[in-house]
Amino acid sequence: MDTLQVGQFGFVLQQAKAPLIVPLLKFLVVVCLGMSVMLLVEKVYMGIIIIFIKLFRRRPVKHWKWEAIKDDVELGNSAYPMVLVQIPMYNEREVYQLSIGAACGLSWPSDRIIIQVLDDSTDPIIKDVVELECQRWASKGINIKYEIRDNRNGYKAGALKEGMKHSYVKQCDYVAIFDADFQPEPDFLYRTIPFLVHNSDIALVQARWKFVNSDECLMTRMQEMSLDYHFTVEQEVGSATYAFFGFNGTAGVWRIAALNEAGGWKDRTTVEDMDLAVRASLRGWKFVYLSDLKVKNELPSTFKAYRYQQHRWSCGPANLFRKMVMEIVRNKKVSPLKKFHVIYSFFFVRKIVAHIVTFVFYCVILPATVLVPEVQVPIWGAVYIPSTITLLNAVGTPRSLHLLIFWILFENVMSLHRTKATFIGLFEAGRVNEWVVTEKLGDALKKKLGAKAPRKLRLRIGERLHMLELIVGFYLFFCGCYDLAFGKNGYFIYLFIQSVAFFIAGVGYVGTFVPNS
Repeated sequence: MDTLQVGQFGFVLQQAKAPLIVPLLKFLVVVCLGMSVMLLVEKVYMGIIIIFIKLFRRRPVKHWKWEAIKDDVELGNSAYPMVLVQIPMYNEREVYQLSIGAACGLSWPSDRIIIQVLDDSTDPIIKDVVELECQRWASKGINIKYEIRDNRNGYKAGALKEGMKHSYVKQCDYVAIFDADFQPEPDFLYRTIPFLVHNSDIALVQARWKFVNSDECLMTRMQEMSLDYHFTVEQEVGSATYAFFGFNGTAGVWRIAALNEAGGWKDRTTVEDMDLAVRASLRGWKFVYLSDLKVKNELPSTFKAYRYQQHRWSCGPANLFRKMVMEIVRNKKVSPLKKFHVIYSFFFVRKIVAHIVTFVFYCVILPATVLVPEVQVPIWGAVYIPSTITLLNAVGTPRSLHLLIFWILFENVMSLHRTKATFIGLFEAGRVNEWVVTEKLGDALKKKLGAKAPRKLRLRIGERLHMLELIVGFYLFFCGCYDLAFGKNGYFIYLFIQSVAFFIAGVGYVGTFVPNS
């Protein structure tokens, strides 16, 4: 009976192949090739701009008014604008001292700066130690405020919005924002504030991120490669062409007047930073990116933390695109060229197409053509375009070029979650507003690994197994076996290697494992 049913299924499949499966697969191949070309053109364009920037050494201090703020005998410290420094945090047991200490160590007249710790922690022990840390710095003469809420409405956006309501904020001209694991250098304000003081049309000065734990494991090296491209190319190009680039949510300074004019913080998506940046840009405000100003921070080193982060970073932009696309189209304060850049280049190609084509084409459609040999993918689409895109992506981190193959395989695995999150954002499905704070380990990992190891290492199988990765891994492995037995295009080499990458991620053997004890 089972054999008969299998035979019937095979017969139905063969009957549907010519009129349905083959045309559908051919259509999907054409769509994916089109998206690949769009992504290639975007990467080449940005590559050309970066070469131009490097050759002609276009630096922000040469194209914007910039003059160091100096002491004035007559005005005294009033020559310095009043600056608010916000540190939003949530149960940051491992890193709260680092961020608060770095903020309190900023070189700026003590009577012209206010440090505001926005603590949404739900753990009473952590709240107590954070408050004690604030009191310790206050006893040293630092103007530091410890602020809490009775709810977590709006998550980070809600905390920042509530923080701006305090009466002492009205005396401030600018606000610097640092997430709980960020450690700015003492001269951070001296290098950023002059751009805002001397250029009335600048709303935001964004600094680059520097990863203190990029060498912790292979996964953090892969993240460094992806983020270095973002900071070395995407942010640099957006700033140099006066087009648009997104606020990274931290390590930046805002003009409070611009922030308020744009409508302040909103919690309608999980990318409140990008939301604010788009709204400010639509009102004609300009942004400056300082690639040579780096702020130390920590990359997520556990696979669980990284997956949650990538879900938020992929779902949020897609959802914001859905909410704002018509608002951008109808806007009358910016040029059509800028509208095109924001809608097509920033949102559609980089935040939607890039995620979808990586997974759908290289992990679903291309393997499917092995099972349906009537559908062929041209070599330029299967090999040349992805190879060129990969090489252009890799320029941001020359020291990791030897890890290029691992990076490709890892990015393809992560594209599964990014694609899923992108569709959730576009269609406002179940987890669209999910916000899980990225876990930071600080020195906790070193302490745990340095402690005496337990005799038995207890692993929770449910936490280590990831079914989506395993399913895709089995699919790729099956296609690889079929290609090896019956195919003629040699895809099986890629399919087997990529399936192994999915299997490794599927059993949780990615990133840093933190012992429970």
